[in-house]
Amino acid sequence: MNARYRHLGALLGALTLLVPTAAAAQAIADADPAGAVTTLAGMIRWTGVAASLVLIASSWLLLRFISGLVDKLGIAFAEYRLLFQKVSAFVRFGVYFATIMITMLLSVQISRDVLAILGGTVAVAIGFAMKDLASSIVAGVMIMFDRPFQVGDRVKFAGEYGDIVTIGLRSVKLNTLDDSMVTIPNNMFLNQVTTCGNYGVVNMQIVLDFLIGVDQDAALARQLVREAAVTSRYVYLPNPVVVRVNQVVVGNYLAIQIRLKAYVLDTKFEKAFETDVTLRVLEAFAEHEIQPPAILHRPFDSLSTPALRAVGG
Repeated sequence: MNARYRHLGALLGALTLLVPTAAAAQAIADADPAGAVTTLAGMIRWTGVAASLVLIASSWLLLRFISGLVDKLGIAFAEYRLLFQKVSAFVRFGVYFATIMITMLLSVQISRDVLAILGGTVAVAIGFAMKDLASSIVAGVMIMFDRPFQVGDRVKFAGEYGDIVTIGLRSVKLNTLDDSMVTIPNNMFLNQVTTCGNYGVVNMQIVLDFLIGVDQDAALARQLVREAAVTSRYVYLPNPVVVRVNQVVVGNYLAIQIRLKAYVLDTKFEKAFETDVTLRVLEAFAEHEIQPPAILHRPFDSLSTPALRAVGG
C-alpha cells in the first residue's frame, strides 16, 4: 500500500468499531422487523456526519504531516531518529483514538441501545485481540514450569538460532548469532519443536563434517581431525571427543564422511571453534595430501591406493 494512504486505511479500519455488528442488527430486526430500519437510522446523527468526514480528512493530513516531519528530523538528527519514531508512534495512536471518540460523539446519538450495541462490538473486538495474548501468558507459565530451555541457553526454533535472553509472560526474546533480537510469542512453543544445545550449562556439543574421497586414507584423516579438535584452544576436554567415519552418498556420488563431535568451552565460542578446527583440518589434509571426493576437483583412479588395489584383486 502507498505510504500516503496507510494512515487513512488505519483510521477507516479503526472506525469500523463504530458500526453496529451484523449480529446486533439482525437481533434488532428479529425483535421488531417493522421498526428495525427506524431504530438503526435513529442511531445516526446525520448533521454530524459531514463534520466527521472533515475530521477524518484533517486527521489523515495531520498524520501525513507528522510522518514527513519525523522523516526529516531523523535525517537531520540521525542520533535521535529512534526517539523521534517512538514519539511519533504515541502521537499517531493519540490521533487515532481522538478521531474515533470525536467521530462517535458527532455521528452517533448516545442512547441505551447504542451503548449496548457498541459495548457488545467492543467486547467482541477486545476478546479477539486478547485471545492470543491470553494463550501466550498461559504458555509462558507452562514454559516456566516445564523448562524446555532456560535463560542463557542456545536454542534453535522456527529457523532462528541464538541465545535466550529473557523469558516473559507474553514472549521469549532470542539474540541470534548476528546480534539480531527476535521476539517469539510463548504460544508458538506449544506446537513446534525446540532444539536446545546446552540446557543450563555453558559448554555445548559441536558437530562438524568433513568429506574425503573413497580412495583416500580414512584412518589417517580420522586421526588428523581428532588432533585438530583436541589441540584447539576452545575445546572442552572433560567431555569426550568422538570422530566417526561413514560412507555417504552426496549428490549421487560416494564419499567418506568424517564426523567430529566435540564440546566447546562456552557457547559464545561456537563459531570460533568451528573456524579453528576447520582451518586446522584443511591444513593437515593438504600437508598429508588427503583429497576431497574425486568428482569435485580431480579425476578418479580406482587403483590409486593399496586398499582399493587389494579390493580389486
